[in-house]
Amino acid sequence: MSASPRIMGVINITPDSFSDGGLYAAEQAAIDHGIALADQGADILDVGGESTRPGASPVLQGDELSRVVPVIRGIRRAGVTIPISIDTMKSRIARAAVEAGATIVNDVSAGLYDAAMLDTVAELGVPYIAMHMQGTPQTMQANPSYTNVVDDVFSFLSQRATEARSRGIADVWVDVGIGFGKTMEHNLELLRNLHRFTQLGTTVLGISRKGFLGTLSGLSVAADRDAVTMMAHGLLMHHGCSVLRVHNVVMARQLVALASRLK
Repeated sequence: MSASPRIMGVINITPDSFSDGGLYAAEQAAIDHGIALADQGADILDVGGESTRPGASPVLQGDELSRVVPVIRGIRRAGVTIPISIDTMKSRIARAAVEAGATIVNDVSAGLYDAAMLDTVAELGVPYIAMHMQGTPQTMQANPSYTNVVDDVFSFLSQRATEARSRGIADVWVDVGIGFGKTMEHNLELLRNLHRFTQLGTTVLGISRKGFLGTLSGLSVAADRDAVTMMAHGLLMHHGCSVLRVHNVVMARQLVALASRLK
């Protein structure tokens, strides 16, 4: 396992993001933010045009396209060369984003929302991130339940990774989906057992500013949770994290630099 996880900086081009709702919804603001994250040391940028927070409403494909494609093009035109991930459940968006300059597809439905997604990603020849989510963003926090959350999520991701590879996707990453159809205890149990998931492929950890950290720390405002996010990353980063998906790249870069020297 790498001693230095890669840092994925988040660009939410949505008016209803849980962490920075609307701050980067305007095209140029999102482009400028992406350039800044790259300058701050992000290894990957993750661009999304549809919020998947609990209770979020679906976004029309045309609206999602108009949000993400110009931003990806703008970031590339500015000379940013690091990988760009497109955060989408839709194969049409994935294709357009890759044509615009994206190099990874990040799918919170693990290919279950859009039956054409896996074949599309295989055709595009880019890495694919399969995430676990119980239910949909509209329903996932209603009453999440598992027989054994670690075994159930592992089984799901193993099956989806195998299916993705069988379709011709060579590079499959996995994300346990913290906060996506999980209670507080489900989240914590998955984090305690992150090391199990490394055998499935590159592992992405997405806990930045999430609600369970707010509950644990007493911080109700998402943007105030960067410090506790980094504390959690510090405890977890050598136990099954290949990629840290974060909103605050500066703090994550400082953490990774320190941890790599201490290890």
